[in-house]
Amino acid sequence: MVRTLLSIYSHPPNRFDEMMVGDGLIRPHWRELFEHLDGSSPEAMRQRIDFAERSILEDGVAYNVYGDPDGQDRPWALDPLPFILSAEEWHTLEAGIAQRARVLNAMLADLYGEQRLLSQGLLPPALVFGQHGFLWPCVGTQPPGGVFLHQYAVDLARSPDGQWWVIADRTQTPTGSGYALENRLIVSRVFPRLFRDMRIERLAGFYAALQSSLERLAPVENGERPRVVVLTPGPYNATYFEHAYLSRYLGFPLVEGQDLTVRGDTVYLKTLSGLQRVHAIMRRVNDDFCDPLELRGESALGVPGLMNVVRAGRVFISNALGSGLPGSSAVMGFLPALARELLGETLSLPSVATWWCGEEPAMDYALEHLDGLVIKPAYPTQRLEPVFGHTLRGAERAEMISRIRARPHAYVAQEWVRLSQTPVWSRAHERRLLARNVGLRMYAVATPDGYKVMPGGLARVAGSSNALVLSMQRGGTAKDIWVRAEGAVDPFSLLKKSVSVSDLVRSGSNLSSRVVENLFWLARYSERLDVTARLLRVAIAQHIDNAGELTPPLEALLTVAERTRILGPVDPEAPAVSLESRLCAAVQDPGAENSISDACRRLLWAASQVRERLSLDHWHSLNRLQRDLQGMRTGGTELGDMGMLLDMVLQVSSSLTGFSLDNMTRDTGWRFHVLGRRIERLAFLCDAIGGFLTLHFERDSDNLEWLLQVTDSIITYRSRYARSPEILSVIDLSVMDESNPHGVAFQIVELIAELSALDAELGELPVEPIRRAGQAVRAFDLHRFEQRPRQAATQLAESLSALLAEAHALSDKIAMRFFTHVDSVSHLTLAS
Repeated sequence: MVRTLLSIYSHPPNRFDEMMVGDGLIRPHWRELFEHLDGSSPEAMRQRIDFAERSILEDGVAYNVYGDPDGQDRPWALDPLPFILSAEEWHTLEAGIAQRARVLNAMLADLYGEQRLLSQGLLPPALVFGQHGFLWPCVGTQPPGGVFLHQYAVDLARSPDGQWWVIADRTQTPTGSGYALENRLIVSRVFPRLFRDMRIERLAGFYAALQSSLERLAPVENGERPRVVVLTPGPYNATYFEHAYLSRYLGFPLVEGQDLTVRGDTVYLKTLSGLQRVHAIMRRVNDDFCDPLELRGESALGVPGLMNVVRAGRVFISNALGSGLPGSSAVMGFLPALARELLGETLSLPSVATWWCGEEPAMDYALEHLDGLVIKPAYPTQRLEPVFGHTLRGAERAEMISRIRARPHAYVAQEWVRLSQTPVWSRAHERRLLARNVGLRMYAVATPDGYKVMPGGLARVAGSSNALVLSMQRGGTAKDIWVRAEGAVDPFSLLKKSVSVSDLVRSGSNLSSRVVENLFWLARYSERLDVTARLLRVAIAQHIDNAGELTPPLEALLTVAERTRILGPVDPEAPAVSLESRLCAAVQDPGAENSISDACRRLLWAASQVRERLSLDHWHSLNRLQRDLQGMRTGGTELGDMGMLLDMVLQVSSSLTGFSLDNMTRDTGWRFHVLGRRIERLAFLCDAIGGFLTLHFERDSDNLEWLLQVTDSIITYRSRYARSPEILSVIDLSVMDESNPHGVAFQIVELIAELSALDAELGELPVEPIRRAGQAVRAFDLHRFEQRPRQAATQLAESLSALLAEAHALSDKIAMRFFTHVDSVSHLTLAS
């Protein structure tokens, strides 16, 4: 019987097929998966694919590609079909990967120590000293435990004869293990019963080993609890999602270089309560960017003075600075001899045949056999894509030969391995499998018992049938690697047994200042988005309801919008712009300051800085907001369309407010988050109500429903008063009523309460100025409106203006004291 699944599946004789043997039979360890797919309906598979894609979008799994038209956060591409390894094959790979890690670790120890490998001629000095990966300041350093290579990744490819070959060693900042974990969580839910019945090895033990080894190798003193951090270059890095994901999964704070500082021979984390010692750094910043004082002066990603702490042995860095050296492809050709010298063992997992062109015989061989080779850069810092010799013709071929002869030390030639192929699910055909080239990336971590290898990893699949390079940046996709167990599977997991809304802030005053600053601004931008959307929605509704006529309420709204900088001022010398165009621009123009699009961008930026602090539900709402934002830019430009977009934005904004107030731990981080929200809401209310009292009180005092809608108090008003809004009742509700969460008095009470609590905990918070300004507003006698309404309106507006100024001053003082660390007390406070 002809199987529908394989009707368009190519099986060339010169390729190893991971699922099928030469006669078309399914390999034993793949058989259960194939039979499951063969018995699944098209509807079931569509649901599974939709689930996987939806999970990626909702979890915010992204791989940033510089210059990609889809933007900074391109969704991770995952094929739901796993790559399967038998238990026997896995054990062979496991032993080989652990051995390579031991060889490379011993190599690093020698090159930054005695350098016997150079003196004995086992490595050419030009290969070591001629590349940027060798860091001279690291010579003589000895990391805690003698572990230079704490984490290791290796790229594997299988040749047509079934042999696995190493095509690259990843030794500097091995990436992908976080994506491998996310792949596992998604794919195991796509095929839950199959995952259980096939007895697939779990990954949690590997991450537990990573977690415990970092804490074990941390150089603690006097019974200190080891403090481990994950150092990231920041949200613009291609794999930032992974940094935040691993930080959260392992329970280590995610920090940037600016969060750390060196005092003497110790590195500290800047926190609200002072400087706290850091004992271990799991870094995702490249070697030479880690210390601008000694390694790369223009770096803004590292920590000045970090090398001094390394020399003193007072911090463990994973991986050790300078460990990028063995990542050079040129080293691979020398590894068999290094294994015999350093370990007294034969290298069991071979490298693909490699010739470093810095040696003349190797260069001559490479040029003579160019058609069967791949030309790669000798050093990781070079910007050169792999060049396949058989694709070079004419002038292009001559140019490559000329470049190699001019700078032979910069090039490596490797044997071209015709990659094995694996099945992927075709989205363009119903119930069809496609064959695609595949390679594996697998991981190891140093433990007291040697290197522990992850029983799984990251499979990378070519984006098309004729693609030669496996690259996520070139449209490739990822797969989860399933390793079949020989016996029972260990159920250990670092994850919670049930999914619930996670705490936004998981620590108190020990949070880094940068994290708290972004929590503060996350709240401010969230509130700014809400009030902006609310005001614009009322203005658009007024404009539509009155057929474009400039009524007094609409005129008042526009004045308030200009006063609060939601609408830019009209330039009398510029060409006339219609009110409709101005309102549309205030919604969807990303270049207009304080527009909805601008507020969304700022909010998402602040959220991205604290990605590891956000619950999944919180992040799902932010992703919906981002999709709404993208819809603004591509959707209609009618006012009605803008109104519907604002409705969606306000729905998401309301959910964000709920998550912040209901699902955040009530600790120091939360208090700063609340401060940000209260300061932003207070500033808007003072500005909007003060503007109304100053400019529109007399002519608009008979039509105040718009003001209640803008301040989100219309429902409360209607529940209390069975009449049209009047000035006394509106001012009382929106300014004086301490029970109205959208009123001025409520913000004052809440703001002073949080400030007082933080002042008791951290000190030096300016409570009194805002208290006095708030008291002046709350003590205002409303009877004045019955006697001299115009004068009363002016006086209350002045009090609101003074309160607004104090709110802005409070924000500046908080930033100066807690976020910039320029205050003398901040510099002198050392918390051990």
